[in-house]
Amino acid sequence: MFVPTDYPEVLVGLGSPDDAAVYRLDAGRALIVTADFFTPIVDDAYDFGAIAAANALSDVYAMGGMPLLAINLVAFPPDLPDVLAEVLRGGAEMVKEAGVALAGGHTIQDKEPKYGLAVIGLAHPDRLLTRGGARPGDALVLTKPLGTGIIATAFKRGQAELEHLAGAVRWMTTLNRTASRIAVELGLRGACDVTGFGLLGHAREMAMASGVGMEIRVRDVPLMDGARECAHKWLFPRGSFCNRDFYGPHVRFADAIGEVMQMLLFDAQTSGGLLLAVPPGKLQRLLDQLKAEGQPGWVIGQVVTEPGIEVISG
Repeated sequence: MFVPTDYPEVLVGLGSPDDAAVYRLDAGRALIVTADFFTPIVDDAYDFGAIAAANALSDVYAMGGMPLLAINLVAFPPDLPDVLAEVLRGGAEMVKEAGVALAGGHTIQDKEPKYGLAVIGLAHPDRLLTRGGARPGDALVLTKPLGTGIIATAFKRGQAELEHLAGAVRWMTTLNRTASRIAVELGLRGACDVTGFGLLGHAREMAMASGVGMEIRVRDVPLMDGARECAHKWLFPRGSFCNRDFYGPHVRFADAIGEVMQMLLFDAQTSGGLLLAVPPGKLQRLLDQLKAEGQPGWVIGQVVTEPGIEVISG
C-alpha cells in the first residue's frame, strides 16, 4: 500500500490526485510523469494520433512543466498496419512540434484501436501548477473553448458540419505549451486541463483539492463554432451524461440556464484548454501576455469561499 509519508520526494501522487505525478529530484528539479491513451475521437487516423499526443502532453503543461521524453502506448488490430502507421505519424509530428524526444513505446493487439503516450517532463518543485493551488478571489481563466465532445459525436452520426469538426480538430491539436509557460512565469499556482470530466467536473475537482468553491458565468464561457447547434440536437457522448450524473449534485445552476447549456458545461472534452486560477493582481498581466503571444484566454468566473460550483447567467 502506498503511504505518502514513506516517499517524501513524491510531491504529487495518490495522496493528492492531479493531472500527473511529480517526483522531486533535488531542490531545483522535479520529474513530472503521466500516461494517457484512448479510443479514436475522429475518423482520420493522422488527426487521431495528433490529438491523442497533444492530450497526453497537456498533463505535463497542466502541472507547469516542460515535457522532455515520450513513448507510444498502442493497442491496435493486427490487420490495420497502414492505419496504425498514420496514427503513429500524427503522434510523432505532434511530439516533434512540442520539442519532445519520442523514444519508442509498447504495442499490443486489440480489437478496438487505442493510442496515446507516456510522458516525462521537468519542472521546478516550487513552481508547480496544481489543482490545489486556487484561492478565494482568484479569477478563473480558460484557454480553449468547449465543444469537442458534442461536435465529434454529432459528426460521427452525420449531423455536424465538416467545417465545425475541422475547427474542433484545430483546437484539439493546439498545444497548451504557451499558456502553461506564461502561467509559470507569472507565478500562478492553481491549474488543471479540461478533458474528460468536462469544465464543471474539472472545476469541481480543482475546488475540492483547494478547499474552495467556484462561481462560473455562463455568458463568458467560450464555445467552439457549431457546438451550440449540435447540442440542440442532443447528441452528447456518453461521457458527458456520466459527468452530469456524477458532478451534477455539486453544481447549482441559475434558473435561467437551460438544459442544453448545462450539458455543454458537462461535455466531455479531449485535449481541452487549461483552467487557471489567477490572483487579481496578476490577471491583466496574464491576459496581456496571452494576447501578445496569440494565445486566447477567457475570464469565466472566480474562486469563492463557499464550497461547491455555482453557475450564474452573468
